[in-house]
Amino acid sequence: MSDLAWLILLVLIGPFVGSFLGLVSVRLPRGLPVVFGRSACPGCERTLGPLDLVPIASFTLFRGRCRTCAAPIPRRYLALELACPALALWAGLTHPGAEGALGALYAWQLLLLALLDAEHFWLPRLLTLPLIVTGLAAASLAGAGALADAALGAALGFLVLALIAWLYRRLRRREGLGGGDAYLLAGAGAWCGAWALPTIMIAASLSGLAAVLILRLVGRPVAGDQPVPFGVFLALGGWLAWLYGPLGL
Repeated sequence: MSDLAWLILLVLIGPFVGSFLGLVSVRLPRGLPVVFGRSACPGCERTLGPLDLVPIASFTLFRGRCRTCAAPIPRRYLALELACPALALWAGLTHPGAEGALGALYAWQLLLLALLDAEHFWLPRLLTLPLIVTGLAAASLAGAGALADAALGAALGFLVLALIAWLYRRLRRREGLGGGDAYLLAGAGAWCGAWALPTIMIAASLSGLAAVLILRLVGRPVAGDQPVPFGVFLALGGWLAWLYGPLGL
């Protein structure tokens, strides 16, 4: 396939991926089945048909409401259906061809994890472990050297945050990092390699501090004991490191 064909394909399937991620992000925290079970309107409980499930088009056609009871459809679904093709386009333009397709897969996984952490402070291993596996699988396509770097990145990524969490717990007598953060950094290390880990951590820390400062400026200061979804910023750092490589290299 040509680079342009890859790009068109990614953008076309992106909204469907976004629709699926929206479903997972709602059902998984509630313990509901993700693959099995029909979608239904939360207002009138009508089972949604094919016309209701066309990404972007259904929301636009019915003006963001159920066509039966006019209950509003959460805008998060539309946001995800737009975000996924946008991330795929970003990946495909930065790394054309099949590499961009792999990058889109990485971006979609990061997006779902960031959303779950932002909304529930939860990074389930059901999703972080596949992030590691897909990163190693993608690296294996580039040869033994890339796979070794990816494996080292995954191991070091996990160990670094696991050690930081352990030290914080010993010194402060309370949790400082969620257990899922170490697995998320391991996944980013698998996708980006060991050399990218400092870049990921720097980007995550700076973006986290920037978010805290912005909240303070808008009158919503973050207390010292208030949890912050660090996985969101790790995901951002991991994405930027994959796109543009480690700082200075």
